Amino acid sequence: MQKRSIQRGRPAGATTFEAEPAKAFGAVVRARRTERGIAQEDLANQAGIERSHLGKIERGEHMPTLVLILKIARALGCSSADLMTETEGRLAASGS
Repeated sequence: MQKRSIQRGRPAGATTFEAEPAKAFGAVVRARRTERGIAQEDLANQAGIERSHLGKIERGEHMPTLVLILKIARALGCSSADLMTETEGRLAASGS
């Protein structure tokens, strides 16, 4: 049996990565952050995560866990439902 390589930070057993939802969510987070004039490092500190990790989320290179989504929403002063609704809107607009 051949061992599958899993990218660091992904749950055990995960074999796929949905790029479009990750990119849409990242775009929403970046837009909300820049609208509020918050630096990426400041938002990361408020959310309790590394700045580089937040950068990967904003670029759509990493899909955050539910816990991270909740932390990011709290740091942005909005609800996770607001972030998800806007993400769904971006996905619908792009046809994904």
